[in-house]
Amino acid sequence: MEHKVIKNEDEYNQALKRLEIIFDAEPETAEGDELDLLSLLIDNYEKIHFPIDLPDPIEAIKYRMEQMNYKPKDLADVIGFRSRVTEILGKKRKLSLDMIRKINKQMHISTEVLVQEY
Repeated sequence: MEHKVIKNEDEYNQALKRLEIIFDAEPETAEGDELDLLSLLIDNYEKIHFPIDLPDPIEAIKYRMEQMNYKPKDLADVIGFRSRVTEILGKKRKLSLDMIRKINKQMHISTEVLVQEY
């Protein structure tokens, strides 16, 4: 099957249907190569037409704290004083580069998310 850049919703839906059919294709086969190409074309279309904004840095920290069962005291162990944690979570203090590095390392939140303005 010949593929080209997906330009509209009909082509996108056709590509998704074809992807379902060949989803379990073996690598290094014609269908496996088609699967790889189709995946790239679909991904490109989705990035253009369905962009996903990055989350707010503080909301990302709060969400990750919830996932990790962290309390403010636990975050203070990561970035420093408990009063700083209160200020940061209340958006009264900005994250420093050092804090961003520590949060990224300890809590596995992308630096791309953490460096955004809020």
